[in-house]
Amino acid sequence: MESKRLVNNVYHDRQTPIPTVIRYVIAFSLITLAWLGEGSLVLAEDYELEVIKSKQLLLVKKGTEIERSYHVAYGMGGLGTKHRSGDSKTPEGVYRVLDFGKDSKFYYFMQLNYPNLLDAWYGYKNKVISGDEFEAILSAIRNTSLPPQDTGLGGYIGIHGIGQVNSEKLHIHNEFNWTDGCIALTNNEINDLRQYVSIGTRVLIRE
Repeated sequence: MESKRLVNNVYHDRQTPIPTVIRYVIAFSLITLAWLGEGSLVLAEDYELEVIKSKQLLLVKKGTEIERSYHVAYGMGGLGTKHRSGDSKTPEGVYRVLDFGKDSKFYYFMQLNYPNLLDAWYGYKNKVISGDEFEAILSAIRNTSLPPQDTGLGGYIGIHGIGQVNSEKLHIHNEFNWTDGCIALTNNEINDLRQYVSIGTRVLIRE
């Protein structure tokens, strides 16, 4: 299980210079991963979203049943998870919807809690973010608030529409993965999706 591997990595990584990182990971990993959705149960009345990047699909699921499916575009950086700001990749993992933006230039925006614990740990281990930034991300996750969006890991990842509609935009959306790392639907589709999504909705993104 990924959470066990993460804690083991913290114990055995002799390069980790700050003991507070170890304390945070051990103290909050179970709480954090429960919030993020790893190993958690989805209540029968709740919907969850699953994004399959290689198939350009977003599925709305209720338990094991698929309620709706949508064609999506994702990051123009291609397959593989997001590692840093500017790579134009869509992250892979388990996230939650934390906020909604009705005035987005992309019509409507569902903010995800990227970066999550695993994003932060690997970002710290690969020296993309500092120890202080790692702790700030963990603190935000513990408080179920939005993690810092201006670190080397990037931010402002979410699900959104395409903005002002014209035939060229619709053609690009249907034929290409065009975003900077977000997941895009048409405006009509994200209007439809809104009925299934609330604050805390679980979003699984996988290749």
